[in-house]
Amino acid sequence: MIEIDASTTLDYLRGPGREFLPQVGLTAADLNSATATELAWGVSNIVIRVDVQPAVRSFVIKQSREKLRTQIDWFSQLERIWREVDMLHALKRLLPDGVVPVVLFEDRENYLFAMEAIEASHRVWKAELLAGEIDQNVAKTLAGSLAAIHRGSTGNEVLAEQLGDRTVFDELRLDPFYRYVAEHDEHCRPALEAIIESSLTRSDSIVLADFSPKNILLASHGPVLVDFETGHFGAPAFGVGFFLSHLLLKVVCHASKSNEQRGACLAMQVIAMTREFNRLYFSYLARKPAPHWFEPTGSETSDYERRCVRHLGACMLARVAGKSRVDYLREDWQPKFVTRYCHGLLTDSGLTLNEAFDWMENTLICFVNSD
Repeated sequence: MIEIDASTTLDYLRGPGREFLPQVGLTAADLNSATATELAWGVSNIVIRVDVQPAVRSFVIKQSREKLRTQIDWFSQLERIWREVDMLHALKRLLPDGVVPVVLFEDRENYLFAMEAIEASHRVWKAELLAGEIDQNVAKTLAGSLAAIHRGSTGNEVLAEQLGDRTVFDELRLDPFYRYVAEHDEHCRPALEAIIESSLTRSDSIVLADFSPKNILLASHGPVLVDFETGHFGAPAFGVGFFLSHLLLKVVCHASKSNEQRGACLAMQVIAMTREFNRLYFSYLARKPAPHWFEPTGSETSDYERRCVRHLGACMLARVAGKSRVDYLREDWQPKFVTRYCHGLLTDSGLTLNEAFDWMENTLICFVNSD
């Protein structure tokens, strides 16, 4: 396997036996005016953007790495890159043009593929949220996209067969998130073990197991979704809980003791955005015919919503106590608050998502103001 980086990508593309350039509309001579830049996408792959000047074509090459770039040793099979390719093809059929990149070529020998590049002026939604740029319209669009994926893939036996293997999902999500925390947190171990079993046995729809703000790029035409190596056909509640956990972690981040007034305002804006995403997602999902695994919420919490709440608590807890921890909760009280909050979500089996949001909103300010 040839491992590429920004300094070797162009040489790789020029190498003998490479027949990929025509598939991206380029010739070897075009590479004389090309640049390669490494992008900061996650911890599990090398991602290189290639720009051919003057504005001829841009594309992105993504290659697996067996050892992930984390403080705690964390490994995964190189073949996960092909799950991402399969997911991109599947999502292309379920979503409008431009929501996911188009695959351009694959190099099976070197565990890499190329896809269309997003316009260079795009912004990463995670950076926008952390900077206090709260756009409700982004969340509204994403609610529609996620509901379309869950509705559109339900009952698709071809996708269930193609995407049914959960080995990579287990390696990169269940093991470093849920099992690792369960090993170190006796209080939540029974709940986490039950969630793991459900995640491995349900087969309801496509699951975006890395649906997070760092993988949502804001282009001129709207949000673009990237990074699908942990995607699979399984329990969609994981994807909802995973996404909501990232939003609520931003709430905790903004609720800073060092900047109380502005922080409290931003925190409430993110909670409001989270509520709107939740409202629209469940509204879209409930449209007839609703998926067979979805039970509309009436006077009591539906089983599906209860599973979403548990995944929300488990995912949030994993980001302060698992192998891959967020780097923006820098005040001592923040991880403590997240741990206490998630313990509550994991042990109260009857909460709705809105009640979980209420609980955060009502307790967060008290926790911030406490000594």
